[in-house]
Amino acid sequence: ELKQEFTRALTADNPHTPQNIVRYSFKEKGYKIVDDMDQTAIHLSLNGNLIPKDSDEGRRQSIRSTTEAGSHCCVFLQAAGEGEGEAEGEAEEAAAGEADEAAEAAEAAEAAEAEEPPPPKAPEKKLANQFNFIERAAMTHHNTLRESACQTEPTPSLNFSANVNQWDIYDSYVEELEKIEKSKEKEKSKPQTVKREEKRSRRRFSHVEPQHGDFITKIAKAAKIAERMVNLNTFDDIAQDFKYFDDASDEFRGQQGTLLPLWKFQYDKTKKLAVTAISWNPKYSDLFAVGYGSYDFMKQGQGMLLLYTLKNPSFPEYIFSSESGIMCLDFNSEHPNLMAVGFYDGNVAIYNLKKATSQPSYKSSVKSGKHTEPVWQVKWQKDDMDNNSNFFSVSSDGRIVSWTLVKNELVHMDVIKLSAEGTTMQGPGGLQLQTLGCGISFDFHKKIDYLFLVGTEDGKIYKCSKCYSSQFLDVFEAHHMAVDTISWNPFHLKVFISCSSDWTVKIWDHTVKTPMFVYDLSSAVGDVAWSPYSSTVFAAVTIDGKAHVFDLNVNKYEALCTQLVATSKKNKVTHVQFNPAYPIIVVGDERGQIISLKLSPNLRKMPK
Repeated sequence: ELKQEFTRALTADNPHTPQNIVRYSFKEKGYKIVDDMDQTAIHLSLNGNLIPKDSDEGRRQSIRSTTEAGSHCCVFLQAAGEGEGEAEGEAEEAAAGEADEAAEAAEAAEAAEAEEPPPPKAPEKKLANQFNFIERAAMTHHNTLRESACQTEPTPSLNFSANVNQWDIYDSYVEELEKIEKSKEKEKSKPQTVKREEKRSRRRFSHVEPQHGDFITKIAKAAKIAERMVNLNTFDDIAQDFKYFDDASDEFRGQQGTLLPLWKFQYDKTKKLAVTAISWNPKYSDLFAVGYGSYDFMKQGQGMLLLYTLKNPSFPEYIFSSESGIMCLDFNSEHPNLMAVGFYDGNVAIYNLKKATSQPSYKSSVKSGKHTEPVWQVKWQKDDMDNNSNFFSVSSDGRIVSWTLVKNELVHMDVIKLSAEGTTMQGPGGLQLQTLGCGISFDFHKKIDYLFLVGTEDGKIYKCSKCYSSQFLDVFEAHHMAVDTISWNPFHLKVFISCSSDWTVKIWDHTVKTPMFVYDLSSAVGDVAWSPYSSTVFAAVTIDGKAHVFDLNVNKYEALCTQLVATSKKNKVTHVQFNPAYPIIVVGDERGQIISLKLSPNLRKMPK
């Protein structure tokens, strides 16, 4: 495939332009196909509100604005000028008389000296200030007092209504001015810190509001495609290895294989959080979700839920933050947009990826029967008889709860309570209190809907049924420490696998109480997963930073590949998952980093 050449000519033609448009030709008297179609494709258009000053519309608006301003000033200020003229008339006449006397004296002196006296000059008239509109009488020519207007008989009804309307207008202006003055006084009384925060918020809104409309929605898809193209060019070598590279040295290694590191996924805000869950989307094989939290009960805080795609390893596709750490998650196989999440505080929630919100669509509460301890695992089940989505959850409080989405509400029902055998406590009054077992992991059978397995903190595995709420079908004395992961084989219906912090991975037949295979990995095992392409291949990760890949069809005694995948020795690897379509695995560690690794040909042999 790499040697093939694909020639593609780029043209400026719009591929979506219709090619079968016909129009009637009066010259030829028949319909003809139109050849010259417009090839312009408009990706973004925004209507502006700016008009050139030199244009006709700009001149008309400037003339209109000046004339309106002049007319308003003349109407409201003409009476003011007349009122002031009467008030200043006497002073002006006195000044004019004095000026005339001085002028006459000067003229008499000049006439005595000269034979021909100059012609008398007309005194300049002083203009009154027309812009002084302080007086109330300046609002109109015939403005009567409010009392007289109300007491006099309204002989001309039009004048009376006009006067009342003028006072109403004036009062409304006065009320508006009082409101403005009160708001200014409130702003002055506020502290400076509040004013600064308001200014910052206004600036933020002023930057965001014009962009939050159709602009972002129109350009978001194009920007996402461009971002993926840039990332594809940046990580071109890794993309080539993902698609075409096969380790040729496997032919000389015999049965051994290797893991080729590909992309690394990391987000700045999750560097101090541990990867607590990984799940691939059942519909889109390049999309996977990662839950972030903390396994240290002394360092609990906020959690995050990120969704990455192999097409863009530099930044997550979806980002959700939570008040409590996320401990588990699972995609719905029938509705890939729904995702169930379990939190450290005992709550469960459902996120809908189709809704543009950062909060879960549905979440449990104390009233709706939330767990009292951390939720360690959630699993979706098939829709019930009423087509309601439902999932199960297991917690350290010993309850296995079924959650059903009924009428936009999460309804819970306790399926079973894990009781620790032989452990009773002496209560008050000599009562014997039964202690509950701590559920850590569980998994449902691939074919038998009512059958499921539960791993506990004391190392036991319970085989349970949905039909029995108080009894177990069987109990396996599996491990000496907590059963971290338990999983049914996707091909062989009787086989399941379990791992524990006691360094072992065990493979079981659920009809036999002793394990078929036991593997000691010399370190606490964090997670184990079956491959989707072979019933004999599985992978496990240990806290010393190593990944182990087994193929029972090739070697039943030891791993075909044991490779260090952690970035440092102090970093612990927590989870591993196979991709359902591609020959890669993803591994998460305690520092919030996800590493994708490609399996060499010896590790992905298909069974005969």
